[in-house]
Amino acid sequence: MASIFTKIINGEIPCYKVAEDDQFIAFLDINPNAMGHTLCVPKTEVNKIFDLDEAVYMDLMEFSRKVAKALEKTVPCKRIGMSVIGLEVPHVHVHLIPLNEMKEMTFQHKISLDHDQMESLASKIQRNL
Repeated sequence: MASIFTKIINGEIPCYKVAEDDQFIAFLDINPNAMGHTLCVPKTEVNKIFDLDEAVYMDLMEFSRKVAKALEKTVPCKRIGMSVIGLEVPHVHVHLIPLNEMKEMTFQHKISLDHDQMESLASKIQRNL
């Protein structure tokens, strides 16, 4: 069965897309820890990050870095945190989270943004890529 991320990649489920190339997609997390919380996902469904082919792993890190730099230009923050956990969705994904406080990295502190705010934010990040 396809993961929720594969369904997003295939256009079956909408997302607030930030970036995309032939190997990866980045989109805003719909249950964000902080403003700008973004997921970078390989288009090939692999469960665990260290099961990725080494070249794909390195490309994912490069793609994530580009998105993180755009996030940093868009969302006022002290730094961009990165986390790879992968227990909730069995599809590799990198969390990029603009941080001002450590609690924003705990996945226990959530914020809410409406549809218009999410669309506007995704557009601003895209412009900073």
